[in-house]
Amino acid sequence: MSDVRIGIIGFGNMGQAHAGYFKELKGAVLGAVCDSDPAKAKIGKDQYNVPTFSDYRELLASGTCDAVIVAVPHYDHVPVALAAFEKGLHVMIEKPAAVSVKAARELNDAYTKKYTKLKFGIMFNQRSNPLYRKMRELIADGELGEITRVTWIVTNWFRTWSYYASGGWRATWKGEGGGVLINQCPHNLDLIQWVTNGLMPERVTAVGFVGKTHPIEVEDEMSAILEYPNGAIGHFITSTGEAPGTNRLEICGDRGKLIAEHGKLKFTRTRKSVSHENKNSPNGFTHLETWDIDVPIGQWPSMEHKVVTERFIEVVANNRPNKDLYAEGTEGVRGLEIGNAIMMAGLTRQAVDLPLDGDAYDRFIDEMAKKYAGRKSLETKKAETADMASSFGR
Repeated sequence: MSDVRIGIIGFGNMGQAHAGYFKELKGAVLGAVCDSDPAKAKIGKDQYNVPTFSDYRELLASGTCDAVIVAVPHYDHVPVALAAFEKGLHVMIEKPAAVSVKAARELNDAYTKKYTKLKFGIMFNQRSNPLYRKMRELIADGELGEITRVTWIVTNWFRTWSYYASGGWRATWKGEGGGVLINQCPHNLDLIQWVTNGLMPERVTAVGFVGKTHPIEVEDEMSAILEYPNGAIGHFITSTGEAPGTNRLEICGDRGKLIAEHGKLKFTRTRKSVSHENKNSPNGFTHLETWDIDVPIGQWPSMEHKVVTERFIEVVANNRPNKDLYAEGTEGVRGLEIGNAIMMAGLTRQAVDLPLDGDAYDRFIDEMAKKYAGRKSLETKKAETADMASSFGR
């Protein structure tokens, strides 16, 4: 079987990172590169000796590729993916699936109605992380019992003013569609529902701040409370202005608590059901017997993005079902919806119900863009680059 020819659309930081591991892939070759910045396109030509394009539509029509990795700015993920499907190409999009849940739903709707013969994945490389895979496995097997609380403090995203000055598109409503939630946290927002096997909140309240610690027009700090249909409560706390930061995920259930932190997984297991003891123990101050377990999680992959791409290649080459991917592209809407709800709740200081009203969220984004446009300071602006699309990166 011939190697799968993969094109990379968007040859900034992430696009070049993907190209860097192609020589180690089996069953695939780099077919072409596209970037609107001539200097970045030249890298593709000089370093990888592949056809280069300045317009993604030219690459899609060139016949040089069987599939594409879409690594362009957030707002362009949906139109580029749809154009690729229309040309009969398989698609792997970088996270997030879109800026707004409405756009992601439209992409999913188009795919499920017209393009299911093609493979569609999203680069949620953290799903290949054995720590989160083990958490998901334990919860799915019932080891934790019914979930009662999910808390993720993820504030280890410290970024300086110069980070936000590195691109004119960065930290703007029109360029990125938000700040820490849409840029740094898509993996966390995906995992918080994936690890819990699809548990989605039905209501979100939050407190958020625009430019609290940076001269930017989007949010750089957010604290949210998530209410789940089964009565469980969730917390999601994030910031790009805190140091030293924390990355700690706690999931509590009827049989104990899972803690993921510092690359390790700890399970404090209650020998008896918490709810049963609560209802039936005659002792008002009883202490449940617990066992502290250091859970073995297996070997960490050396290159998570490469692992996800390898699976994508296998699925494409062998025509395996989309569900065999680490993350189906249609699943990108789930974490995005949680992030949109947190954003809207945090900056309006009003509770948001899920499923989220996509039209209402789009109006909210437009209002934020008008309200905060131009808030980036002159000090930040002085180092900005002129080309938004070609300098895209995390």
